[in-house]
Amino acid sequence: MSEAVESLNFIEHIVEEDLKNGYSKKDLRFRFPPEPNGYLHIGHASSICLNFGLGLRYNAPVNLRFDDTNPAKEEQEYVDAIKKDVEWLGFKWDTERYASDYFQQLYDWAIELIKQGKAYVDEQSSEDMAIQKGTPTQEGTNSPFRDRSVEENLAIFQQMKDGKFAEGTHVLRAKIDMASSNMLMRDPIMYRVLHKAHHRTNTDWCIYPMYDWTHGESDYIEQVSHSFCTLEFAMHRELYDWFLDQVTDAEKLRPKQREFARRNLSHTVVSKRKLLQLVENNVVTGWDDPRMSTISGLRRRGYTPESIRNFVETIGIAKRDNLIDVSLLEFHLRDHLNKISPRVMGVLDPVKVVITNYPEGEVEWLDTENNPEDESAGTRQIPFTREIYIEKEDFKEEANRKFFRLKLGGEVRLKSGYIIKAESCTKDTDGNITEIQCTYDPKSKSGSGTEESLRKVKGTLHWVSVAHALKAEVRLYDRLFTDESPDTHKDKDFMEFINPDSLKVITGYLEPSLSEAKSGDRFQFQRLGYFCVDPDSTNQKLVFNKTVGLRDTWAKLQNK
Repeated sequence: MSEAVESLNFIEHIVEEDLKNGYSKKDLRFRFPPEPNGYLHIGHASSICLNFGLGLRYNAPVNLRFDDTNPAKEEQEYVDAIKKDVEWLGFKWDTERYASDYFQQLYDWAIELIKQGKAYVDEQSSEDMAIQKGTPTQEGTNSPFRDRSVEENLAIFQQMKDGKFAEGTHVLRAKIDMASSNMLMRDPIMYRVLHKAHHRTNTDWCIYPMYDWTHGESDYIEQVSHSFCTLEFAMHRELYDWFLDQVTDAEKLRPKQREFARRNLSHTVVSKRKLLQLVENNVVTGWDDPRMSTISGLRRRGYTPESIRNFVETIGIAKRDNLIDVSLLEFHLRDHLNKISPRVMGVLDPVKVVITNYPEGEVEWLDTENNPEDESAGTRQIPFTREIYIEKEDFKEEANRKFFRLKLGGEVRLKSGYIIKAESCTKDTDGNITEIQCTYDPKSKSGSGTEESLRKVKGTLHWVSVAHALKAEVRLYDRLFTDESPDTHKDKDFMEFINPDSLKVITGYLEPSLSEAKSGDRFQFQRLGYFCVDPDSTNQKLVFNKTVGLRDTWAKLQNK
């Protein structure tokens, strides 16, 4: 039992401690509270897995709550995308909530704070308020409007609500302590005027509550027991608790905020603002571009929910921010794709091979395994003919003993096929090899059981029949940024580190079994990597995305 307790992360220890000190398991309720102002990214996956994982661990409900308090940046598109991502990751929420559900209650509580002399309307400009707020080492000074009468504050706040004032002219501030060492406690803004339609309440409101006022009170309304957020909200906890002090009933459960560290991923950015910048500047094709760190981008690239969940479990929950190498995410992706992906053959940089002693016009169908990791996956048939494609890099006229592919006078085995020997090659006027002439051993067919078929040759190549090959658009993706931490340079903009070679589009030649491949289907192109069918693919034009290579070639290049 002690071993099980020791294996808990510090967040789980907090929950366990609360259960020991009077909480009942039926009191537990968690929430995942995204703001619908962009698509979720890999950083959100940690929070999703944490909160929904706690729900599963303790058989407790988890709310999906949209903190939709800023109509200037929030859209229904983002709400829909977030729900799709959470479901795709494999989680189900108990209830779907919105901070906008509580606008009336938040407003009513704000009225009570004004009546109690704990909130007031301020008419200063944002610049004057910033100066008046002081600095971390210098106390703030009181607003000239801080001591307005309750009646005056109520009247002006009503006018704010009725849309009588322009944006930026009036705010409602909590009256706390302008001398507090925590600058967030220096009379924070609770409401501002915004004349913008909300995606759910339309134009019902002209004033909108600020995040700090909304978040804790929403947790309280929903009776969330534990409100887990990232470390940048640690300083907000004092304000979270102050606002709760004003409204909580001793008979009801009081939410508890605790913080955990962000997990940043190398060679990308995980800020919705910066991801939006990439979209708006057409650096990428959209939020779901396969180079993006968004969950929808990872899904389109061919990632599996299992690989992301396993990655999140591996990096764990910590108290200190750190940068995780993207190679670890790719390791978990390869590990899962290796188990589930059918093997197929495709040639991405072709050169023609003519097997001169193979009968012209003959087609032979060869049996080949679908997945050696999964016996139940069975086999399929692939066509073999006199003319085939192999990769250009798999042939050299002359090569040393460490080159185990095809060379003049040398032999290789064709995957699931025959042993061939290179006899000669043809070149164009620039010296480029355009065709390789080979002979084959008719008795060396894989799996035939003949003595010749058991003969060992060092190289095995993938290939496709020229006559049967399917042409496909293949999108080869690389890191979006050349720097491992592009947004941490004080003297440079993160956009300066965009990798100009993050996408290369080529034409590939694939075995005919892929003619029925559907959007989202994943495959291992043997010896090349893992690929998936892009949503742009049609019956007339196949489009594949390279998900990840078979090995971490990026790390090798970086070490050179």
